[in-house]
Amino acid sequence: MNTEPTFDIFLVTAPGLEQALCQEAQEKGFAAPTPEVGGVTVQGGWPEVWRAHLELRGAARILARIGSFRVMHLAQLDKRARKFPWADVLRKDVPVKVEVTCKASRIYHAGAATQRIETAIRESLGAPIAADAEVRLKVRIADDLCTISVDCSGDSLHKRGHKEAIGKAPMRENLAALFLRQCGYTGTEPVVDPMCGSGTFVIEAAEIAAGLNPGRSRHFAFEQLASFDDTAWQAMRGAQAPVVPTARFYGSDRDAGAIRMSRANAERAGVSEFTDFQCHSVSDLKRPDGPPGLVIVNPPYGARIGDRKLLYSVYGALGKTLLAGFRGWRVGMVTSDAALAKASGLPFVPPGPPVAHGGLRVTLFQTGPLS
Repeated sequence: MNTEPTFDIFLVTAPGLEQALCQEAQEKGFAAPTPEVGGVTVQGGWPEVWRAHLELRGAARILARIGSFRVMHLAQLDKRARKFPWADVLRKDVPVKVEVTCKASRIYHAGAATQRIETAIRESLGAPIAADAEVRLKVRIADDLCTISVDCSGDSLHKRGHKEAIGKAPMRENLAALFLRQCGYTGTEPVVDPMCGSGTFVIEAAEIAAGLNPGRSRHFAFEQLASFDDTAWQAMRGAQAPVVPTARFYGSDRDAGAIRMSRANAERAGVSEFTDFQCHSVSDLKRPDGPPGLVIVNPPYGARIGDRKLLYSVYGALGKTLLAGFRGWRVGMVTSDAALAKASGLPFVPPGPPVAHGGLRVTLFQTGPLS
């Protein structure tokens, strides 16, 4: 394992979910998790960066804060950028993209600052600059402090590497994981999603129960960094011991195409043997045999899919079915419209903060066990 000094690692998530991600980072044993707006900071070295990508379900991307220095003007930025130890992190044979933001600083022109840093990297390290580079430097100049982070993820971390087919308004996997967490789901109880779309909630719940790491199947940008140790990474990936869940996970949808997608996605994720996807309407939903668990659903909101007026009867039918047949089960409902949630007639407790999702603000409404 590498023994570099520790630094700040920033775990990005949707505003409103910082506490849930902080709880996850704490449970996974990351040092000093501290929530901030839009994410959580933990402490660690490069092995912790790799482990965060492998194990954390709630992060959207992960940044390593690799250094900072004071800058008052562009000439100073140029000089300090040339002295920065780029070779500790970047490889001279791997293209880099530089993205700069300026806030409340004497350097206010992000384009000019970007140019200075790009030139410094090209001339002092020899690395090419490319607009489509997988390795991206995020540079923030705020209050005359220049903080340099490297985006270690590449593609957004909601892309687990298993889902080829998605529905019209998919729930992102990292959000689904944190909503499951907020509902108190730990992997020991059954989960039902009666409007499952491409199966995100069901597959995510099954993976958690089976002890499957979210980052087990895909490539990350950190594999292109000078600090990367492939032997250590392969050992870390191979250390996982999946288990056979005691519970089963159920998805249904009235759209036969959605059910085909869900089954294919579950197969690719390796959880098809303990998931069950059926094509039927909400009013035909039946409680599975066995102990109660969690019903979690992301119904249409009417903002992008469906006519809002027609949706009142859909939410009403869902609530009626759950109240009649799911005694002892808890319900989690994600929607952008409190009036639609109310139309379900379900006994929701006061909700938490809204969460940014695909240009909308959605809220998780929850019940206790239904009576």
